[in-house]
Amino acid sequence: MAQDEKDARTAEAERAGIPPFEYAPMGPEQLRDPYPTIARAHREAPVFFNPDFSLWVVTRYEDIWTVLKDSDRFTSSASTSVGTEVPEEVKAVLAEGFGEVDTLVTNDPPAHTRFRSLVNKAFTPRRVLGREDHVREIANGLIDAVIDAGRADIVSAFAVPLPLTVIAEILGVPTADMAKFKAWSDDITARLMPLPIERQVECARSLVDFQHYMNAMLEERAESPQDDMLTDLLGARAEGVEPLTRGEMLNMLQLMLVAGNETTTSLIGSMVAIYLDRPEEWRAIGADPSLAPAAVEEVLRMESPVQGLFRSTTEEVELGGVRLPKGAHIQLLYGGGNRDASEFPNPGEFLPGRPNGASHLAFGGGVHFCLGAALARLEGRVALETLTQRLPHIRRDPDGAAALRPHFFLRGYEQLEIAWGAGR
Repeated sequence: MAQDEKDARTAEAERAGIPPFEYAPMGPEQLRDPYPTIARAHREAPVFFNPDFSLWVVTRYEDIWTVLKDSDRFTSSASTSVGTEVPEEVKAVLAEGFGEVDTLVTNDPPAHTRFRSLVNKAFTPRRVLGREDHVREIANGLIDAVIDAGRADIVSAFAVPLPLTVIAEILGVPTADMAKFKAWSDDITARLMPLPIERQVECARSLVDFQHYMNAMLEERAESPQDDMLTDLLGARAEGVEPLTRGEMLNMLQLMLVAGNETTTSLIGSMVAIYLDRPEEWRAIGADPSLAPAAVEEVLRMESPVQGLFRSTTEEVELGGVRLPKGAHIQLLYGGGNRDASEFPNPGEFLPGRPNGASHLAFGGGVHFCLGAALARLEGRVALETLTQRLPHIRRDPDGAAALRPHFFLRGYEQLEIAWGAGR
């Protein structure tokens, strides 16, 4: 964003009475633990302006829901964007692909409704639950590969390959191309935050490669249909609704790739990290798997993999006692809403089984409630059940490392080395 535009928006925020608030989501302290800053925002400035990114940040549960329920005044256009402009060098690379098209996340009704109607059937709870035995088989196979070593980076050994394998199989991608898929996913998510121009070009090239790869697979499915998501997209039809174009299919596949593995990897990593300090509770789940679903919900609340997405105002509007101008770019801080004491008493305490435990914002809400929520919950539950039963005595590896992923609004571990007693 140009400095003059940034200055103009800052002045506009000051005129609107939006209080200044120190907020550095990419700073080391906040990356490590954003929640003290969020708690202070709840007390002092529940809606505040961040001049560094020209964002109006919304932190309270009730205010976030006000936005989620009102797509007329708060549009989802650019809802995954921090707000930076796309450089010409990046546009030139993207032009070699099939373009970037608004689909589910970045559309409002009625356009959003069209996409939802065409892809909903692939993610029904019944179809998702039908995968449970296979997900459990994958999970056990991953543990088999490392159990005798007595230690592992649980992220690279388990949290990454479990959901990546599942979503790749759903999309019909060969196992041999899994590493390629992971690299594409990492580059696509990196584009969602400010980057140096060289890295932006690199990530754009990666996206174009992904589009051409998936387009070739779509061409194959058009000739030889199979029981996978690609064939489903090609044949997706709903009464009175235009079928998906090829560009729309490819953008939907991009979304499914990222949403289908990145967030669940973060969920699993955070889950293990939380329970490293709760060994008795960990073993209790291994003995009684019925405890797992509530535990997954509380991890989602405590450490939301998606800490927040974005909206823009279509008119001047009041929110949380603050007047926001038309065109304001807003960050809905889901991680803040999930730590709001007015909705979740003692929000910093890990309390599985809260009466309203499943009302968290980790999957968003309203018409944009995450399409893959049932699959993520299934994978999280199976991961927790399998890990607690197969590795009942996990602990931090004293010689190992733990590192959170540096990202503007995605939160999770990129490395978490743990140890356990060798043998089964």
